[in-house]
Amino acid sequence: MSRLQVAVLASHNGSNLRALHQASLSADAGFGVALVVGNNSGSGALAYARDTGIPALHLSDRTHPGQLDEAILSALTDHAVDLVVTAGYMKKLGPRVRAAYASRIINIHPALLPRHGGKGMYGKAVHESVLAAGDKVSGPTVHILTEDYDTGPIIAQRQVAVLPDDTPASLAERVLAAEHQLLPTVVEQIAAQRAALGLPEQR
Repeated sequence: MSRLQVAVLASHNGSNLRALHQASLSADAGFGVALVVGNNSGSGALAYARDTGIPALHLSDRTHPGQLDEAILSALTDHAVDLVVTAGYMKKLGPRVRAAYASRIINIHPALLPRHGGKGMYGKAVHESVLAAGDKVSGPTVHILTEDYDTGPIIAQRQVAVLPDDTPASLAERVLAAEHQLLPTVVEQIAAQRAALGLPEQR
C-alpha cells in the first residue's frame, strides 16, 4: 500500500512540520511529507524542508498576486497530495483549494475548541485568552478546516493542565509539546482510514 501523501502549509518556525516529518521517517509510518508550502520566504519551515530534501515552495500574494489560490492548488495536484495540514499557516485558504480538498484539510489550533477560536486567535493571543478566562485545562485541537476560522468538525484534542503560575509563554510551551504528539497521531490514523477520505487503497 502506498503511503498517504501529506502537504504541510506553515508560515513560521515549522515545529509541527518537524514533528510530522520525524514521525514519517518510521519504517511503519503510513504517511510521508510530500510538499511544504509557505507564504513567508524566510520561514524556518521552508528552511527545514529544503535542508531535509522535502519539496518546498514559497507561494504568497507577492509571488502570485491575485492567483495564490490557483497556485497552491496546482502545487498540491503536481505533488499528488492526499491530505493538507495547516500548521501555523497565517493565510486563509482560497475557495478552489477548499473545494478540491473538502474534508481533506486539517488544522491544528492551540486551544480546546470551540473555546478561544476565531479570527485573530492565534499564537500568544490564544493563551492569553485561556488564562484570562480562568480555564483549568487547555490543549491542542485538530479539526477539519472550513471557510470560517476554527469552526470545522473536531477530530481530536489533547488536554493540558493550566497551572496556577502559568504565563502565556509557559502555557504555550506545554501546549506545543502536546501538539507535536497529537498531530502525527491524527495523521497516522487518517492514513490508516484512507477509505473514509474517499482515497484509493493503492496508487
